[in-house]
Amino acid sequence: MVCGGFTCSKNALCSLNVVYMLVGLLLIGVAAWGKGFGLVSSIHIIGGVIAVGVFLLLIAIVGLVGAIHHHQVMLFFYMVILFIVFLFQFGVSCSCLAMNGGQQEALLNSAWGMLNNKTKMDLESQLNCCGLLNTPESRAQFEQDVAHCTALCKSESCHTCGDLMLTHATVALKILGGVGLFFSFTEILGVWLAVRYRNQKDPRANPSAFL
Repeated sequence: MVCGGFTCSKNALCSLNVVYMLVGLLLIGVAAWGKGFGLVSSIHIIGGVIAVGVFLLLIAIVGLVGAIHHHQVMLFFYMVILFIVFLFQFGVSCSCLAMNGGQQEALLNSAWGMLNNKTKMDLESQLNCCGLLNTPESRAQFEQDVAHCTALCKSESCHTCGDLMLTHATVALKILGGVGLFFSFTEILGVWLAVRYRNQKDPRANPSAFL
């Protein structure tokens, strides 16, 4: 059967969802590995990564079961949810690619403010730095962070964590935006395959069966 037929669409959709399942399992495994080796101690970060992995795994399972059984309802919910994820991920990826220095600094300040002291101390120890940014607007927070800092460089002269992060932020955001943009197009491919597959008739089914 030529590619584009019922069997080809089914196999392509199944393969795509198997890839999504592997990515979801990888996210869960990496989060558990990071927690087990003490690389990240914040339960919020670990929980967030695991939640994304579980969500992706569940969506992939719905798509895989729907593709195997040609289940119209499951395929419908699969393509709707995947399209919403595509819109969100596409927007975030474009924002990462278009972000300038001032926006990067504002994003760092916002993210740093949401971290608890334990997570901040872990980051400072791993990066060997103290505090985020020593600016007039954040001087009080900076002095508080430095007072609790346990990095090895504290006995000498520490760089601020914000300066270290901003040095590599542009490259990191471009990589993150590029990877997110690539996966967003695989998601729109999944939506297209699901729509195409739903509208195809199983050649082995009863000719009078409802499509």
